[in-house]
Amino acid sequence: MVVIGNKEYFKGIGEIKFEGRESDNPLAYKFYDPEQLVAGKTMRDHFRFSMAYWHTLCGTGGDPFGPSTKEFPWATSNDPMVAAREKADAAFEFITKMGLDYYCFHDYDLVDEAGSLAESEKRVFKTVDYLKEKMKVSGVKLLWGTANLFSNPRYMNGAASNPNFDVVAHAGAQLKIALDATMELNGENYVFWGGREGYMSLLNTNMKLEQDNIGRFMRMARDYARGQGFKGTFFIEPKPMEPSKHQYDFDAATSIKFIREQELAGDFKLNIEVNHATLAQHTFQHELQVAANSGMLGSIDANRGDYQNGWDTDQFPNNVMETAEAMLVFLKSDGLQGGGINFDAKTRRNSTDLEDIFIAHIGGADTFARGLMVADSVINNSNYEKLLGKRYASFTSGKGLDFVRGKLSLTDLYDVAKLGGEPKQISGKQELFENIINQYV
Repeated sequence: MVVIGNKEYFKGIGEIKFEGRESDNPLAYKFYDPEQLVAGKTMRDHFRFSMAYWHTLCGTGGDPFGPSTKEFPWATSNDPMVAAREKADAAFEFITKMGLDYYCFHDYDLVDEAGSLAESEKRVFKTVDYLKEKMKVSGVKLLWGTANLFSNPRYMNGAASNPNFDVVAHAGAQLKIALDATMELNGENYVFWGGREGYMSLLNTNMKLEQDNIGRFMRMARDYARGQGFKGTFFIEPKPMEPSKHQYDFDAATSIKFIREQELAGDFKLNIEVNHATLAQHTFQHELQVAANSGMLGSIDANRGDYQNGWDTDQFPNNVMETAEAMLVFLKSDGLQGGGINFDAKTRRNSTDLEDIFIAHIGGADTFARGLMVADSVINNSNYEKLLGKRYASFTSGKGLDFVRGKLSLTDLYDVAKLGGEPKQISGKQELFENIINQYV
């Protein structure tokens, strides 16, 4: 059901439909068919696609070298509450025309921060009341909420990791408001992204105290939310750097270690972003696999970086090969635990037509749909699984199986090696595996 507010912002654009790969219509899905079954679930249920409030509605194209290039028709009022309602109208018009089921936000994406915490809280909850009406009419749900604890100058030295307790306390108050807003909107999850939770120089940093303070902060959030009846999952979103020189949630492995050390396991999982993975010198599929191996693959931010740039460009995904390899991990790990796929991506600075926002999201959804179908075909129609099993066959019987089951000692390995002689060289067949993926793309 398409929901239009007091005015229609995306005029001339109707509901985006699946028309198949032969369609020349730029405002139609070519591969993403929400009701198509893949591996026993619909694409809609696999992905749980979500619109990002910040990029889609707030990203006006400004960068460090120039001002905004985009004038959004929902961002013209000087009254913050009028602007918040108009932004919400535009959000739900876009979400419902796209046929998405979810959205997500930072607190001050919804409405501009005020001059005091008390006034900011009033603004947030007036906007929440308006969003509740939109959600009731449309059936759209909140995938997750979060607090922007990085943009305001008060957080220049971090939020939970700040060396000034007064800043930590303010961050805690803002976190409580964001949690309350998320719960009021029946949000299914809550995300922590530590944009300033890191250091610029170790010379003036007590790393252990800062990391322990973040842990205390997150445990407080968990305990408060659970006490209010929140059943959702908390996510940590890893990123290695930018804006900090070194962020404490550097990558999936670092974040998992932090979760375990800080006694957060059971409540916290990971929200993996493609561009953050590549900034950490990993692949997207690597980060997904690390999270899945620990039972912490919770949610995904879908985007990509520019391979020639060393920063977080947040472009819409279009690399089918990369996505297909990631979807192999996705399917073999039984999908996501609690989360969905959020388009944390923005149109380019020089893509200034409103329809470009639709075209970009359509391309992102189609890329993930193609990747999912390729991965499913590889698993079910090729000899990929057989080849992978063959490569590790020596651990499925005999002494190899004994080793896996913990039945051998180091002396036993010595005896096996002494009797067996020089091991046979066995090819890894990497090019064959790559060609199988390419065949099904």
